[in-house]
Amino acid sequence: MDFITYEMFGAAGDGITDDMPAIIQAHEEANRLSLPVKAKEGAVYYIAPKNYTAIVKTSVDWTGAKFIIDDRACEKHTAALFMVLGDKEPVELEISSLHRGQTEIPNPFGKELYVVVKNANYKDYIRKGLNQNNGTARTDNFILHADGTLPSPVSFDFDEITGVHAVPVDETRLTLTGGEFTTIANQWESRYDYHARNIAVRRSNVDIGGITHLVTGELDHGAPYSGFLSISGCAHVCVHDCVFTGHKIYSTIGAAGKPVSMGSYDIGLGMCSDISLLRCSQTTDILDRGYWGLIGSNYCRDLLLEDCHFSRFDAHQGVTNCTLRRCTLGWQCLNAIGSGTFLIEETDAYGHALVNLRSDYGSTWNGTMVIRNCTWRPLGQGRAVFAGWNDATHDFGYDCYLPQNVVIDGLTILEERTDDAPLYIFNNYLGNAEISAEERKYMPIPPVSVDVKNVHTHRPVVLCEQPELMTDTVFHI
Repeated sequence: MDFITYEMFGAAGDGITDDMPAIIQAHEEANRLSLPVKAKEGAVYYIAPKNYTAIVKTSVDWTGAKFIIDDRACEKHTAALFMVLGDKEPVELEISSLHRGQTEIPNPFGKELYVVVKNANYKDYIRKGLNQNNGTARTDNFILHADGTLPSPVSFDFDEITGVHAVPVDETRLTLTGGEFTTIANQWESRYDYHARNIAVRRSNVDIGGITHLVTGELDHGAPYSGFLSISGCAHVCVHDCVFTGHKIYSTIGAAGKPVSMGSYDIGLGMCSDISLLRCSQTTDILDRGYWGLIGSNYCRDLLLEDCHFSRFDAHQGVTNCTLRRCTLGWQCLNAIGSGTFLIEETDAYGHALVNLRSDYGSTWNGTMVIRNCTWRPLGQGRAVFAGWNDATHDFGYDCYLPQNVVIDGLTILEERTDDAPLYIFNNYLGNAEISAEERKYMPIPPVSVDVKNVHTHRPVVLCEQPELMTDTVFHI
């Protein structure tokens, strides 16, 4: 026997019969025998809205099969349908402290580890605005090589570490291939009950290719989704040649007691390292403002998006090092906070700004931003390449930086406006409010250098809409 099928355990594949019990049993047997699973070409597997999870520890080929995921009355809306896990047990790695920029940590195990560190006694990402909150524990995640080196430096200072989770990276590559999945959307009240009836990857060293996710049955209300593809707590994952679908935007009352649009995602990345998305796209129009941006991320490191066609990229609670190459970004464009190097290359982007530095987390980027051979098609007036807002009155838990080194080499701006108003590299970051110097207790740290060349626009290019913020910034144009 070379592989396991769902039909061996009674799957009907007729689009009507609930096939999830057979699917669960098939994966249990495949895990026991260390055999791959293969779906039947032409089959349509119906998954009822029950509390189901299939544990996946071997490769799966869904090519030619379809799955109908009924979310209209979920028993447990947070239960993943396919949970991809490894067999590696955590190891006890002792780390007492870390400093930002550190590139080595003793590794006594002689094998590559995926590591998460936390300081529960310190809060970062103390959010401001309509979805305000009290922050989350200081956290970082990284790959630790067998020789004790890190592929990229530690992102934060950790004077104290209250928790370390370290797991050996899986040596073998697990693959998830093909399949068309259609979610019949939930009909819940519009509030923050994130649905996660999805493919959840919690194992390192995974290749995901050729999957299509569609959404049907959306009403004028519903709960948001955290991602049909959810990648978290792992490293070395490649997603390629996949098609996703944006979700309708619904509104609710936020933490500040006012209406707020709810983010709903088809790709969710959280606490993961070395993640690649290659040649992926979405079915919904990237300029349709009725659908939320496709991808959201938290606590990610070393991300690569290449040849992707998405309505938005979003680094929510920070990313360390990111590359966007030959991508197209739609109406919500590029939203980011974080550190390290962000390279945007040969990318065609819409949006009010090319890069929106998220104001709810302090509009901070502690590192370098490089824009090379890109095209920006402003929506609206297109005042500034980088847009952010931080009036320096709120403690986000960390020092806030404007990008410390900016390099723009090749930027074509295609816009309808014909006036000669300046094009600013940075907008009025501190805002126009009448705030005293005494009230501005948390002043952002301005850029060290801004290098600009080969910008194609009919407008004069000016460093900042608020020049007093950048009197010491070295500006070359």
